[in-house]
Amino acid sequence: MYALAAQSGSNWILLILVYVLIFGGFWFIFMRPQKKEQKRLQAMIADMAVGDTVLTTSGFYGVIIDITDDDVIVEFGSNKNCRIPMQKAAIAQVEKASAE
Repeated sequence: MYALAAQSGSNWILLILVYVLIFGGFWFIFMRPQKKEQKRLQAMIADMAVGDTVLTTSGFYGVIIDITDDDVIVEFGSNKNCRIPMQKAAIAQVEKASAE
């Protein structure tokens, strides 16, 4: 009788260990890459400077003409009157201005 109870306790430990391994695998496969991408985007936004060319999340290309804490002002196209303020989070890609 006692041997049966000891075996039941080891089954619970094995079951808990399997669940820990499964959840650890899910974290490693799904959550870790997402956090790395968030860090990359935050670093890209922190490195933006006036004159950089940006691609917005809506697909428009423009040039940064002013940067504040939360917002940027982007100039679109060759028309110098098309300046739109937008949140930094709306920037999907940054291309540094070439030093000529």
